Amino acid sequence: MNILMIHPHDLYSPLEPWTVRIKNIANEFIKKGHSVKLVYFPLDKKDANRKFLNNEIEIIALDRRRGVFRLLRNIIQIIKLTEWADMIHFQKCYYYAVFPALIAAWIKNKPVHYDWDDWETKIFYYSNPKQFVVGEFINIFEKLIPKIVDTVSVSSAHIRKLCLKRGIRSEKIFSTPVGADLELFKPNPNSSCNIKRKYNINNYLILYLGQLHGGQYVELFIKAARILLDNRCDATFMVVGDGYRIEVLKELSTTLNMDKCIIFTGFVNHSEVPFYIAAADICVACFEENEITKCKSPLKIAEYLACGKAIIASNVGEVRNMVGGVGMLTKAGDIKSLSDGIITLLRDKKLRENLGKGARERAERKYNWSVTAENLLSAYKMAVNSKRQ
Repeated sequence: MNILMIHPHDLYSPLEPWTVRIKNIANEFIKKGHSVKLVYFPLDKKDANRKFLNNEIEIIALDRRRGVFRLLRNIIQIIKLTEWADMIHFQKCYYYAVFPALIAAWIKNKPVHYDWDDWETKIFYYSNPKQFVVGEFINIFEKLIPKIVDTVSVSSAHIRKLCLKRGIRSEKIFSTPVGADLELFKPNPNSSCNIKRKYNINNYLILYLGQLHGGQYVELFIKAARILLDNRCDATFMVVGDGYRIEVLKELSTTLNMDKCIIFTGFVNHSEVPFYIAAADICVACFEENEITKCKSPLKIAEYLACGKAIIASNVGEVRNMVGGVGMLTKAGDIKSLSDGIITLLRDKKLRENLGKGARERAERKYNWSVTAENLLSAYKMAVNSKRQ
């Protein structure tokens, strides 16, 4: 099958790391013998309007800047690409990617699939509560798109409920939770010493991995760490990742007198992340409970699972399905629940080992990109058949 995949963000910028989903899915399609062309929209205008090959995937960079002329040029280019494609796949609901995809699919009578992995309207309003016009523009697209495409994939049960509530037939909806690369992320105790040596860590390492943007709730981790230190836990805390809130989080750690006990690594290349996870004794994924977190299928958890780590995570949204039975679930938004759970794991080495073994088994069975790609191919098959009828 020839698959044209479209993502509205920058595949190669550390500022938009969530594009790891579509890149990994595209690579899985190649492994399974399909052909892929992947369109993206770089942040830097200098990177726009170029083509190159990456792992047998033809990469096409278009221009995301505003303007009727640029939008028309993008539409023309995607129409040409659609001539080659058997299937059009796009992720997220940004107009400059959606318009060209839908217009090209209509003109060429090609099936189109929408990969819905986050509630974009809620995420936008979280960081931009006063920008009502833009927010409602996103909201209109997010409501309309699932109704006009041939099939939809959802990353969580909550997004599936949204689809059903908005009148989407259940047979059009396919579950595609986030996954991990099982070769890159795997149990590797031999590599743990390098990271601990690099940061001069001689005690337990408790790790938080993720973007430091809005809606990530790293404050919960930092405040729980303060409680643990007050209880004389011999541990170092590490935040792996970057984002616009990193300075605020550093200020919080300073205010709580934690400068010597918490490490902010800043941006870490995704290929190096497994080494950091390998070094951790406990991996944390903490959230509050709201409409954003209910929709999430957190990538960090899939990667923790694949590395066979003892995980403690907030019981919200898709997290229970991912961690339940192979990790420790705590009350969302509850700092004491989080700190108590970490203390329990620190005191019980055997429990940490058993949870780690179960975690890897779950990643191998369900939370990996190969399974996600297979579910998408089932959706594509339905979409193609619906066009033929």
